Amino acid sequence: MSVMRSDREVARTALERVCSRADFGLAPDCYAEDFVDHVNGLEFRGLEGVRRSTALYQALFDELRIEVVDQVAEGDRVASRWVLRGSNRGREVELTGITISRLRDGRIVEDWTATDGVDLLRRLGVVRSLLASPRLLRAPRA
Repeated sequence: MSVMRSDREVARTALERVCSRADFGLAPDCYAEDFVDHVNGLEFRGLEGVRRSTALYQALFDELRIEVVDQVAEGDRVASRWVLRGSNRGREVELTGITISRLRDGRIVEDWTATDGVDLLRRLGVVRSLLASPRLLRAPRA
């Protein structure tokens, strides 16, 4: 394991490099083997869970970038407020979220991430499609 300067740096590196750029070579430096990731009701475990969680965002967004814009640390926890930017089918998307990381021995053992799922759907244009679907279902067919 390489030496990290602080828990804040570990949390920042995990978000900005491992999750954003899919730099899985850094994953063992940032995440413990028994890592548990709670993302808006989903749960992923271990380093394979990091890959699966990250793969969801990588599949959804082209040119994915996550920037940590604020952090607060206390005890074994780091709260990171971040902005995700990318594109989906040519549409530029920006999403904000907060991840609270619990660290042990310089690596993250648990993350809790919250984002606004409805806002994400709206930005992807899905809400508009869902709202229109009752009208589409009632539309006369030719």
